[in-house]
Amino acid sequence: MNPPNKSGWKPAMNATDQDGMHIGPATVSGNRALMLEEPLSFEIGHAEITGVDLPEIDPAAANRLGGLERSDPIGLVGLSEPETVRHYTRLSRQNYAIDLGLFPLGSCTMKHNPRLNEKVARMPGFADVHPLQPVDTVRGALEVINELAHWLIDLTGMHGVAMSPKAGAHGELCGMLCIRAALEARGDARKVVLCPESAHGTNPATAAFAGYETEDIPAGADGRVDLEALKARLGPDVAAVMITNPNTCGLFERDMKAISDAVHEAGGFVYCDGANFNAIVGKVRPGDLGVDAMHINLHKTFSTPHGGGGPGSGPVVLSEALSPYGPLPYTARTKDGVVHLIEEESAESFSEEHFGGVMDSFGRMTAFHGQMGMFTRALTYMLSHGADGLRQVAEDAVLNANYILRSLEDLLHAPYADSGPCMHEALFGDKDFGGDLSTLDLAKGMIDEGYHPMTVFFPLVVHGAMLVEPTETESKAALDQFIASFRSVAERANAGDESLKQAPYYAPRRRLDETQAARKPVLAWNDPNLT
Repeated sequence: MNPPNKSGWKPAMNATDQDGMHIGPATVSGNRALMLEEPLSFEIGHAEITGVDLPEIDPAAANRLGGLERSDPIGLVGLSEPETVRHYTRLSRQNYAIDLGLFPLGSCTMKHNPRLNEKVARMPGFADVHPLQPVDTVRGALEVINELAHWLIDLTGMHGVAMSPKAGAHGELCGMLCIRAALEARGDARKVVLCPESAHGTNPATAAFAGYETEDIPAGADGRVDLEALKARLGPDVAAVMITNPNTCGLFERDMKAISDAVHEAGGFVYCDGANFNAIVGKVRPGDLGVDAMHINLHKTFSTPHGGGGPGSGPVVLSEALSPYGPLPYTARTKDGVVHLIEEESAESFSEEHFGGVMDSFGRMTAFHGQMGMFTRALTYMLSHGADGLRQVAEDAVLNANYILRSLEDLLHAPYADSGPCMHEALFGDKDFGGDLSTLDLAKGMIDEGYHPMTVFFPLVVHGAMLVEPTETESKAALDQFIASFRSVAERANAGDESLKQAPYYAPRRRLDETQAARKPVLAWNDPNLT
């Protein structure tokens, strides 16, 4: 290993071509042309300096910190402005994003975020709204929330909507808590939630978090829920079924209405995971299929940014049976056209006076109403497309997915290709790979082709699964380029090309030990001078 130079940077051992052959000496800097090696900010800065000129503190000035002043040095490094800008720009070059190319993650709907949405979200009055402002000063924000809520209700054919959940999983929990509250209100202590194999992996985790036991329902040979197996398991202990439609095999659950009818007849509720709503928006209304609760990922269907931990937004649409149990706060428009924010102290009297019903909310999901920035972006997307445009979104997303499926089914195992057209995503397996190559090796090879890999090893019902969702925002030219790269790597995998075992070759870092990375991650930097 080459020793670090005086700057502390550690250059690579050598430079290699795609076959791992040495093609030249390592550079002193560790850089490879425009792929720049970037150390941590702690390695290029110093805690003793600052990049900002701060005024001297008058020792005679009154201390306004009330005993909360810092007792130890903060330990943050100081960098000049050029150093700071270069550091984060170089790091950004090592990231993959939807603005760089097609993002083929299955079930994630990584599509273009229109700049119009961003422009509206940055308008004065939207960008600087604060959740602690008096309600009378945020009437416009409440109008936006209420308008978005009505769009979601209309598009899904549901009765009400909870806007406060902050993400898809948060929305799942909200829906399950509504179901639990409805069951408790009628004195029904059901304890089991059924989760089909074709549902999202978060569904059983959410049910367990809400206090339920979970049981699997198998999929049929066509990749859809086995209706007879589901009916056979229904009983007085089943609180709900959590189903994903379209499911994670990329298929529409054709028996959805029959499933809902059977669950309702048995006294349970139907939760539908709405992560794949992009495939049916404007085409199918879940409320017409008997769904009682469904979360909607605004970042998946309505083009708000994926957050990487935030910001997120997962509104939950509710049937008439569950609407009274939704979380607080919520917005409501009275007959005089005024939008009100309904909270604990006004919920019951307001609902009874204006809607002829009583709100029996299970409580709050979060401190404030929801993610205003995402609401603004999503409503902008809806208004700019209109109902007809949103219908075309679904049609084009399904068209693109089927184009990928049919372009690769001759080369890759496509387990459900004979089950009819897919919906939003195409599903492949590693059945035809040569040698001991796996789906992971193909995924790493796609990195060298300049693409973020597709979702791998999920759903679990397909061995070595590869799940590809192109969305509607990719052109045919972009799809053709992706397909050509995918075919190239798949041909190598089928031929047992062992060089894929060492891929990626051209990424900022070579292949990691993923087991150790998951079990023993290094999450903190230690100053080598202090150890």
